[in-house]
Amino acid sequence: MARVATYNVRGLRDSVPALVRVIESMRADILCLQEVPRFLNWRGRRRELAEACGLRVVAGGRLGGVAVFARPGIEVLAAEHHRLKVFVGLEVRGLAVAVLRVEGVPLAVGSIHLDLHGAARLRHAYEAMTLMERTAAAYGAAIVIGGDLNEQETEPTWRYLAGRLTDCRAAAPRGDGLTFPARRPRERIDAVFAAPELAVVSCGGAEAAEADLAAATDHLPVLAELLVRP
Repeated sequence: MARVATYNVRGLRDSVPALVRVIESMRADILCLQEVPRFLNWRGRRRELAEACGLRVVAGGRLGGVAVFARPGIEVLAAEHHRLKVFVGLEVRGLAVAVLRVEGVPLAVGSIHLDLHGAARLRHAYEAMTLMERTAAAYGAAIVIGGDLNEQETEPTWRYLAGRLTDCRAAAPRGDGLTFPARRPRERIDAVFAAPELAVVSCGGAEAAEADLAAATDHLPVLAELLVRP
């Protein structure tokens, strides 16, 4: 079993102790993060967060503010960071990829944070899938993507990703699935997607204190349990 989570942490601008408690409550093997620190001492701040949660940083550059953390003991086969196509006037977006061996099975795990602009979202999703497929093929790995899509499941980018991969919550839902805003969630804009060969056991939120979920950041996390077979 692999426990894969995704979480937008809003640059650690909220309660870091609450954030650490939420992350610890998920007991994730792999954590895809969005809006991790990307300015002053960004490497050190990411490392401090990972260590506080009992994890380690395994992928992610400065641009795009995305990263992948993993628990100690998981073998890292490769780590990549890609800048996605730059659109004038829009924020620079990136893709963090880690190829990890979990229970003998290689997984190509990507963290993405898509734009508020619809056409840019779709273009970046195409680009991210192309990069993920190339990396997965090189290592014989199954693809898993976690991220903040900034749109909901009826919209084009979500439909594109769900057409290529399994929307984990749709396959095995746990809870209502709403992720934004954290204090009074109304939308599901964060998700974990997995290759069809990975069976989804469950997918939902964190079993953490409501006060911590509200104080940690403006999104709620998503945790998927995936059955991995050699």
